[in-house]
Amino acid sequence: MNNHSHPTPEIIEVCLLAGKLMMQNGAETYRVEDTMSRIALAYGISQSHSYVTPTGIFFAINDSEPAKLIRIVERTTDLHKVVEVNAISRKISRGDLAPRAAVTELSKIERGPLRYSNRVQLMAAALASGCFMIMFGGVWRDFPAAVLCGGAGFAAVQYFHRLVKVKFFSEFSASFLIGMLAALLTVAGWGQMMDKIIIGSVMPLVPGLLITNAIRDLMAGHLVSGISKGADACLTSFGIGAGVAVIISYM
Repeated sequence: MNNHSHPTPEIIEVCLLAGKLMMQNGAETYRVEDTMSRIALAYGISQSHSYVTPTGIFFAINDSEPAKLIRIVERTTDLHKVVEVNAISRKISRGDLAPRAAVTELSKIERGPLRYSNRVQLMAAALASGCFMIMFGGVWRDFPAAVLCGGAGFAAVQYFHRLVKVKFFSEFSASFLIGMLAALLTVAGWGQMMDKIIIGSVMPLVPGLLITNAIRDLMAGHLVSGISKGADACLTSFGIGAGVAVIISYM
């Protein structure tokens, strides 16, 4: 018998939607599970069970209700949305949000745009490429070339990902473009150290957050999630390296 005042399906909907948003936007597995259990506890569910992977979330709140599954197809990095979901979780814990109101708030976050527009992300990636190039021992003369290559590579990975929903293809194509541009600029005399330009330009494509989360999940005992994220990061790294290697092999 339920000892809480809210409908069970609404509580499950809140937990699953909060977990989905966090997992889609780069949160760690333990944080997703912790948030879901805290929301359930705030609504009077003392026992809840969740099983979170990068591609899906299973959630059950007691022995009488069947477990629910929600699938996660798209994954990106937007920690601002993770912060917003955490803020809603705290409101729920304080008793300030009923389940239906919480679903409405979470749906607004889900439909909302990214914190930073594509143009801002592109500019940041281009500038970061130049800075990474300098950090890895490049010369200031190559800074414009690294900015150009890094910006083009970041724009390419976004364009190809919208065109073909195959992550490896977009990353391979973007790194191939970076390598080709760096080679052309070097041959034309607008660049001096091609290797430094390429290294700096591919850095915005490197899945740093994914690697960190994979290690964190493995250390916390979330083996399936950690291995899945690690495999995803390895595939991304292989795509970046393969695209550059194709260009270098023809030099």
